[in-house]
Formats: sequence, structure tokens, C-alpha cells
Amino acid sequence: MYLAPLNYDRFFKKVFSHTHIAKAFLEDFLDVTIEEITLLERSKFLTDESARVEVDFRCKIKGSYIVIDMQQWYKPDVVRRFYLYHCASTVLQLEKLPEKKIEVKTNSPKTKGKNYKELEPVLTLVWMVDDDLQFSDHFVAYTTAPETAIDFLENHKLWEKEDITELKVIRERILKTLENKHKSLDFLRKNRLIFMFQENIVKEEKFSKYHDWFEFAEKTRNKTNKKNDFQKFQRKDIFKEMMRLIAKNNLDKEELTYISTEAEDLIMFKRFLDDEREYIYDEAMEAGLKKGMEKGMEKGMEKGMEKGIEKGIEKSVISLYKKGKSAEDISEWLEIPLEKVISIIENATKEGLL
Repeated sequence: MYLAPLNYDRFFKKVFSHTHIAKAFLEDFLDVTIEEITLLERSKFLTDESARVEVDFRCKIKGSYIVIDMQQWYKPDVVRRFYLYHCASTVLQLEKLPEKKIEVKTNSPKTKGKNYKELEPVLTLVWMVDDDLQFSDHFVAYTTAPETAIDFLENHKLWEKEDITELKVIRERILKTLENKHKSLDFLRKNRLIFMFQENIVKEEKFSKYHDWFEFAEKTRNKTNKKNDFQKFQRKDIFKEMMRLIAKNNLDKEELTYISTEAEDLIMFKRFLDDEREYIYDEAMEAGLKKGMEKGMEKGMEKGMEKGIEKGIEKSVISLYKKGKSAEDISEWLEIPLEKVISIIENATKEGLL
């Protein structure tokens, strides 16, 4: 191995902690020029009692807050999880929003309040390593749009009409809604949740400004990668510096151990998923057949899926615990309550599985 895997969280954070590298990536992907970039804290508590929200990278550029997170592990709740991170990045701006004073009436005390005009849009970029969410595109972006626009697109009967007069009328009405900037309504559309698909980008032959970043990351995943594999990247200073940061010869003992452990865990987790998919399918089919071919089948599938997932979680917790992972680490890793992890460990111990 010549270079450590950029897709591993530890090395992604190590590389992107250098603001000029993060700046170069964002300029290539977003196709913008960034004059200034400021790193922000990656780990925050939203309230005293809330779970900690931790992302791989968070920064501030002119006009936007940016979050980038590397998603290597398979997680069925990935969409909801990153939507939460996306919203959290908006909420965290409350800490730095300036206050404004409101004069209620002459000679009265001044009332303080946050100046929400200073709230800025958030762009959350989710770097998906293997999962493509069943898209063939390089990336897919979601934003808040008027419901009338969605209804317009999903009205199949409307689109079947040969006369497009009604289509044009409705489209003009929707465009007026989109163009309404009264009281910053256009702010809603500036917030974007973007899923980037490494696998799709790498296999696409047509060139894009950001292609090299994903190809570089993909090449570092090869356990036997060699210096010659990265010759084309030697022509760019930014990639030369990235190679220096994750070159095996420059890693300390702890980082080398992390590579080995992470690789083993990834293999174990993929095997678990392969087994679990087959188990879930069998369970779901069995349950579905008992309920019938239509609605009963659908309910049976859901019940079978739930049962299979629960069984899979138990197997994963036990396996990770056997490998020396703490209950706290397992809870954070699998994103399940700590109490549930402890309960599974206690039951497994009673049953002689641990």
C-alpha cells in the first residue's frame, strides 16, 4: 500500500482539515470561486440533553455554510440522518446570529432579539462511496420547492393531454411562485442537500472538474495501490500534498493500526449485510405469503424486514463486542440507543454467546 484510503473518515478529516485543500475541492465540485473559507467545529451538542451531532467537515464560505460527510458504511437511515445534520447546521447558526434591538415605544426598555436576516443557507454534501441510492447520476440535489411544482410534475393525466395550453398556464403560475422573493422566500431554495456518488462518477468517461477527486479516492481504496497508480495526480500540487498527508511512509503507528482495524471491520460488516439481505428476504417472503399476494404481502414484507433488521442488529452488536468495541462505540457506530446495545450484550451473555 502506497497511500492510505481517503474514504476512511480519519484520513478524510486529516486531508480536509487543510482549508486550501477543502477550498479546492469545493471550487471544483460547486463550480464557484471561494475568496475565503473558515473551518468550524465538527462536533456539537444542540442542547444539554441532545445527542452529539458530529460531521466529517464543516466550514463557512461567503454566502453559505458547508457540511461534507463521508459515507462509507451501509446505513438504511442515511437520508433521514443527513437531513437532520443539514437542519442542525442551520440551527447552529443561532450561536453567532447578531442581536437586534427593537424600540417598542418612546422611553420604554429596548427588547432584544436575534437578527434572522443574517441566517445563511446550508449546503450539505454527502460523499457516498458505494451506495448510489439507485441513481445513475453523478449526484442528486434536494431543496425546498413549492408543492405546486411537485404536483405539476406528478400529475400524469395532465401530461397525457395533446393540447399543452393548460401545461403552459400552470407552468407560468408556478414560475411566478418561484420568482417571489418577498421577505426572502428564495432563501428556502438556496439550502441544498446533495448526495455525491463516487461509484457513478468514477465509471463515467466524460470529464468533469471534480472527477479527479473521486478517482483519486477510488484508487486509494485498493489495498495494493502503488506509486505508479497516481502518476497523473503528480501534475497537480494539491494532489501532491494530499499524497504526502496520507502516504504510508508518513503515517504513525496509530494510523497504521486504524487502517488494519477499519479494513477488517468493513469486511465483517459487508459480510453481515450479504447474509442479512438473504435472511431478510426469506423472512419477508415467508411472512408475506401468509398474508396474501397484495396488501397482506406488503404488510408481511414490512414485518419480515423489521424482524430481519432487528436480528441483524443483534448479530452486529455481538460481533463488534467480541472484537473489543465498547458499548458506547457500538451505539454511536450503529446509531442505536446505548440502552439497547447494553440489553443485547446482557442477553447474549446470559445465553452463553459472549
